[in-house]
Amino acid sequence: MTSQDLGMRYLCRGILTHPLGLHCNVPTDPLRPDGPGSINQFFKGLRRAVERGATFIDTSDSYGLGHSERLIGRFLRAYPDLSAHLSSKVGRVRGSAEHPYAGRHIHHQLEQSLENLYAEQLDLYTLDTFDFGPGDRYLGNAIDVMRTLREVESIKAIGMRGPVTSYGASPEERQEQAERFMYLFRLIKPDVVWSPFNAFTPAIELEGEDLFTFAARHGVGLVLAAPLAHGMPAGDTASQPTSRAPFTSKRAGLSHPVAERLDQSLQVLRDTFGHEPGTLTHLALRSTLQRGDQCVVVVDFANEQQIEEDYSCLGPPLTPSELRIIDDVYTSLRAYVHQAAPRLLVKELQA
Repeated sequence: MTSQDLGMRYLCRGILTHPLGLHCNVPTDPLRPDGPGSINQFFKGLRRAVERGATFIDTSDSYGLGHSERLIGRFLRAYPDLSAHLSSKVGRVRGSAEHPYAGRHIHHQLEQSLENLYAEQLDLYTLDTFDFGPGDRYLGNAIDVMRTLREVESIKAIGMRGPVTSYGASPEERQEQAERFMYLFRLIKPDVVWSPFNAFTPAIELEGEDLFTFAARHGVGLVLAAPLAHGMPAGDTASQPTSRAPFTSKRAGLSHPVAERLDQSLQVLRDTFGHEPGTLTHLALRSTLQRGDQCVVVVDFANEQQIEEDYSCLGPPLTPSELRIIDDVYTSLRAYVHQAAPRLLVKELQA
């Protein structure tokens, strides 16, 4: 098995899954059962993804305060024989607890997530923030609870969020974020790291390595979210047929100079790889999927058309020379956005 293979791959011990999964931060209105962005459209997307081979479903207790989990649970009740790997997160919903990681709150949130998802076990449960209270007061408790949940098989694997920093962050701020991640990584000893990753994601080095090399060396899996960054690396525009809303600099929160640089970068890819619809989506998804054998990529969606586009455009693997071209374009774009951030308004492109 290689990272070019789109067959089943191991995310970590106990989780064998299709490498392209679903990120279910559901933007649906529970009062609107049909139409664009509706619950019915979301269910159709879920069903189509399963038909195309999807097995990994990623959500969080904070997505709509449980609304996303409940919708997935409704879907799973309708398909009781479906073999799905369920991933959720904890750490942003405090409720009446002193802190999201205090006392038995993690356990309580897991019980609620399992009830919402109509499940007896989570495959992956991720600590979703680096905030463990003043002086990391609740860090030890969080680690103990997560390990206990894994031991009693309420969860299969422990996840933690990856290091993310804002554009325009100083070298000192990036180093501080990397050191914070490394400190928590050594204590938590996660099975999986969950992180947004796309053409805009600011790069952070970990022990002199990128996230992928670091994760491979430590034997941990990666769940990579937001590979299409609101459609921008896929070049979703009014002139490119797509079921997603057309990309505009205003919609994305990009300043005009940054949007122009994005267009120039995407044009380089179009001139190199072709102008067929779906080409840029193919490059964005494939270049991410081929980062490593233990990488699972989760895509956002609102309907079955988006699912069909994403799964249909995967195509053949990219060659090493093609990957270098894509990396060079994305690296140049990241560097430009980083330099421009202090003086230009740029919306954060993070999951």
